[in-house]
Amino acid sequence: MSLQQYKFAYGRSTKSLMLESDDIVKEIRTRSFEPVADVPAAILEAVNSPIGTEPLSRLIRPGDTVAFICNDSTRVANSFDFMPVLVSAMNRWGVPDENMKIVFALGSHRPMSREEMAREVGEEVAGRLKMFNSIATQSEDFEYFGETSRGTPVWIHKELCNVDHVILTGTIVHHYFSGYGGGRKAILPGCAALETIRLNHSHMLESAATLGVLDGNPCYEDQMEGVRLFARGRSLFLFNAILDAKHRFLKMFAGDFDLAHRKACEFVDEVYGSTIDKEADLVIASCGGYPKDINVYQMQKTMDNAMCAVREAGVVLLFAQCSEGSGSAKLEETFARLKTREAIRSELENNFQIGANKAFAITRPLSKARFILVTDLDPAMARMMHFEAATPDANRALELAHRLAGAHPSTILMPEGCLTVPRVLVSSRCDKPTQSSDPAAHPSTLPWHHAPTQKAHSGARFVPE
Repeated sequence: MSLQQYKFAYGRSTKSLMLESDDIVKEIRTRSFEPVADVPAAILEAVNSPIGTEPLSRLIRPGDTVAFICNDSTRVANSFDFMPVLVSAMNRWGVPDENMKIVFALGSHRPMSREEMAREVGEEVAGRLKMFNSIATQSEDFEYFGETSRGTPVWIHKELCNVDHVILTGTIVHHYFSGYGGGRKAILPGCAALETIRLNHSHMLESAATLGVLDGNPCYEDQMEGVRLFARGRSLFLFNAILDAKHRFLKMFAGDFDLAHRKACEFVDEVYGSTIDKEADLVIASCGGYPKDINVYQMQKTMDNAMCAVREAGVVLLFAQCSEGSGSAKLEETFARLKTREAIRSELENNFQIGANKAFAITRPLSKARFILVTDLDPAMARMMHFEAATPDANRALELAHRLAGAHPSTILMPEGCLTVPRVLVSSRCDKPTQSSDPAAHPSTLPWHHAPTQKAHSGARFVPE
């Protein structure tokens, strides 16, 4: 046995552990691709050689009006790299600064300050273009476009409704119930009213709403239907990028918001997907640092990915600073009032609420494995949320993990846990699906799907600070 140091991102810094190298069965990282060498040139190449549409330079006419949708601070998008290039291109094509604006896709997140907006898109662009927060709770800011076949009323931010072109920007990773991020999500839920988001997200309770699946996914299909209602008679153009764990551009996709997005999702599977021989006793994961571990709300996505790699009743040691606490007052209130996963789900089925849905999402991986947090989160809050233990001391967390999982547990490392999605290699005897035509009935046949188990764990332990 030999000890080796491993570093894990934690907020804007790192924390280290000394681990027995013989215990490590796999270290899962994003697949290595050469990053884009000339970013401005690649941006222009993408928008002028798009998928499923005319080049952007042919779609834009002098004097046109344009609204860009950009990610908020909770998501890494490198908007500060591509927005100056896109804005300058618009100027060359005859669109002055005063004809352009930026709408930040907050979804149900908090509003951004002017300083935060400038950090996202760059100070130069922020000083030239009008900028707006899409605040889902301000109902007067949204216009109605009808109702989807699943009953979701489509309310979209008014600043997207009075322009010639809407350009959807952002990056793509796997999403735990919408299949993949990016694409249509810039509009719904990104720039939708709270009631629209609430009813769309209520479909996350359905088994087909899962990671890495688009077709047949009720959340995704409802989002697409809603965006198409908004898109009637409008010009929508997509610019999505895929980044590596160091936030470098790997590839850019542009064009039709459906076709270009689907092509990009294929590349997402190549970059972020990983296979494992079997689930491990212990998974040690990091969200990847700021902003992926800014709060529990964001941390939950890494929990889902780590759940794919850990065995039933195994242990996950998760590095997540959570400098902003839970990220949701509603999330906290739900855990304080409802004590079990079954109670949370039951209430959501009767009255689905944003924030409360994250409580359900957090309890789902907790029903399979015991989660120990290396975190700055208040231990009392972590206890209320059913975590096994919470401490900022990585070594003490590892001691507890070994007490629970064994002295020399089979261990999988996920230092880029917010991005990487493992799946167990399916043996040949299991390759053929059953007679059921429902893909959710045999999750091993889905590309990156995992089926949460129902076994609950109790007896949480909290390591003193």
